[in-house]
Amino acid sequence: MNLWQRLLFGITGATDDETVRKLQFALVQLKILRAKLGKRITVTPQERRSLLRFGKPLGSAIRELISIVSPQTFLRWIREEYTVTKPATRGRPRTPEDLRQLVLRIASETAWSAERIYGELAKLGLDAICLSTVRNILRAEGVEPAPERGQGTWAQFVQRHAATLWGCDFFTQKILTRSGFADCFVFFFLHVGSRRVHIVGFTTNPTQAWVAEQAKNFCTHAAAQSFKTTHLIRDFDGKFGPDFDATLKAQGIKVMRVGPRRPKMNAHAERWIQSIRREALDHFIVFGEKHLRYLLSEYLAHYNGDLGGERPHQGLGNVPLAPVIPAPPAPEDASTKGIICRQRLGGLLKHYYRRAA
Repeated sequence: MNLWQRLLFGITGATDDETVRKLQFALVQLKILRAKLGKRITVTPQERRSLLRFGKPLGSAIRELISIVSPQTFLRWIREEYTVTKPATRGRPRTPEDLRQLVLRIASETAWSAERIYGELAKLGLDAICLSTVRNILRAEGVEPAPERGQGTWAQFVQRHAATLWGCDFFTQKILTRSGFADCFVFFFLHVGSRRVHIVGFTTNPTQAWVAEQAKNFCTHAAAQSFKTTHLIRDFDGKFGPDFDATLKAQGIKVMRVGPRRPKMNAHAERWIQSIRREALDHFIVFGEKHLRYLLSEYLAHYNGDLGGERPHQGLGNVPLAPVIPAPPAPEDASTKGIICRQRLGGLLKHYYRRAA
């Protein structure tokens, strides 16, 4: 019995010549079919797994039996089964995301240099990062390491000095006089930290001398209200003369000129102008300066809450500027009863409060 016969006999467990002859005939048919096919036969992954499952137990005899692929290919399949391929890792591992975010957070909150941030991380025991990595993190996010970043953004400056920072500006209101309509210039100051507004005056002829005089009035008002003032924002309006800046400088106030055409740099003052126009002045034809003074005083009392918190401010979390007068507790069975509406300017401005018992 030759090798082929012995192999087939072992595979099938056949004990008679008839079984061996059947298997020999099957092999002959397979060889004929294989010869009529192309030189290369592509097998699917599932077919490959089937061939390996039944072919590996044959050992070296597979060289004599395999015909669908070359014996070398089959042996390569076996080697690949036992080879665990791991992706190659090169270079340093990536900095953990939470550490990257901490670096960016410190940079945005402090405007520190990369060296200073690195020192702060070392102080916190986060020494798994080097100075060059801190610099790379900042540059990857478009944040230049100091001193390129200078003193921080304008928004950071405003936030840092809000408690001692004021903004001032003019807005015009047409008033009806005996000679027709005239433009009246209203001059006001706004404390950025508290959002309280002080109108120093208005005039139809805002000369530099008049504006400088209002600077003195403002300093007196700030001192009376115990507002510590270190910086004042103003634009490049020609009505601000050298005497205006000199008056403030004499009081230790640094004038920050912004613009031109940059209203966002004095955004709080610009927003207040929008509020007083939309909520009050746009609803009236103003008959003279006396009428204007009344409208301004009523709106200012409503805005600042001179009689107790009246107008909630969205920029301060919907909290009134002035302390709210403590309201009596609402009855348990009627929480909406006893609520009164206080009106100003003929009902244009409204404020709701609970009536005391």
